[in-house]
Amino acid sequence: MKAVEINKTGGPEVLEIKNIILDKPNHDEVTIEQKAIGLNYIDTYHRSGLYPLDLPIGLGLEGAGVITDIGKNVKDYKVGDKISYAGIPLGSYCTHRNYPTKNLVKVPEEIDLEIAATLMTKGLTTFYLLHKTYPVKSGETILFHAAAGGVGQIFGQWAKSLDCTVIGTVGSDEKLNIAKENGYDHVINYNKENFAKKVLEITDGKGVPVVYDGVGKDTLDGSIECLAVRGMMVSFGNASGPLSDINVPKVIQPKGLYLVRPSMQQYLSTKEELNEASKIMFEKISSGKVKIKIFKKYKLEEIIKAHKDLEGRKILGPAVIVPN
Repeated sequence: MKAVEINKTGGPEVLEIKNIILDKPNHDEVTIEQKAIGLNYIDTYHRSGLYPLDLPIGLGLEGAGVITDIGKNVKDYKVGDKISYAGIPLGSYCTHRNYPTKNLVKVPEEIDLEIAATLMTKGLTTFYLLHKTYPVKSGETILFHAAAGGVGQIFGQWAKSLDCTVIGTVGSDEKLNIAKENGYDHVINYNKENFAKKVLEITDGKGVPVVYDGVGKDTLDGSIECLAVRGMMVSFGNASGPLSDINVPKVIQPKGLYLVRPSMQQYLSTKEELNEASKIMFEKISSGKVKIKIFKKYKLEEIIKAHKDLEGRKILGPAVIVPN
C-alpha cells in the first residue's frame, strides 16, 4: 500500500508518500480499500503543527471505500460493504488501511463513495453545528462565515432545509454566486463591506442569535458585534489564524453572550451518536435537499499540490483525493 506521512511539521513539502506493508486487521478492525479520501482544512493544521501530534504520523481524517477483510470479532460488517468514516486514528491519505469499526458507518447503495468521502467531516460538522451546538429553529436568521467553502456549501443548503434565513460571508466576489447557489439568502464580501453593519441592517438592528465561524481571527470582532443579546458565538475553525485571548468583561459580558468551541469528538464519540448523525446526513443527500458538487479531484501523488491549493484558497468546494 501507499500512504502519506510526515516526519516533521511544516509546509506542504513535509508530506511524503511511502510504500508500507499492511498487517492483517486487529480483532475489532476491518481492512478498507480506499476509493476516495476527504480533503479538509484541518489537515493543514495537523501538518503545520498548529494542532500538535506525535511524529511520525499519517495524515487525513476521512475516507470512503470497500471492506476487503475483517477482524475476528467484527460482527456488523462484511467483506464488500461500502463504508465511510472520519476521525481518529488519522491516516486516511493512503490506498488501503485498517480501521476500527466503532468509527465506521455504512454508506447507502444510492450514494457514491466519492460523495461520501466529502461528507464525513464537512457533513457531520454541519450536523452537529445545526442540530446540537446551537439547534436552530424555523424562521431564525443565522450567520455563517466562509459560505463558499466545503462546509459552507453543505451548511447553506442544510440550514435552508430547516427553514432558516441564512446570511453568508465570503472573501471575494467570485465566491458570491457560489454561496447563493448553495442556499444563502444574503451574501456579503467581508473584504469589501463591513459584514457586521450589513448583518445588523438585514436584521433591523436586532442582530443574529448565532454566528458559526470557521474563519477565526479576522472575523471574531465583527461576529461579536452582530450577535443579538444572549447570542451564541460558535467558533469551530482557524482559517485566518487562531483566536487571541478574549477579554470576557469587554467582549462577552455586555450582551450576555455565549462562546463555544465545539469539535466532532464532543458530539460523535459513541456509535449511537455517529449512527444518528450519519442517518440524518445521508437522508439529506438522498432526498436532494443537500446536493454535493465535487470541485476537484487529486491523485495521491498530488498531495503537496492539494495542500498548497487548500492554503491558497483555490479550492472552492468539496475536494477529494482518489488514491488508485
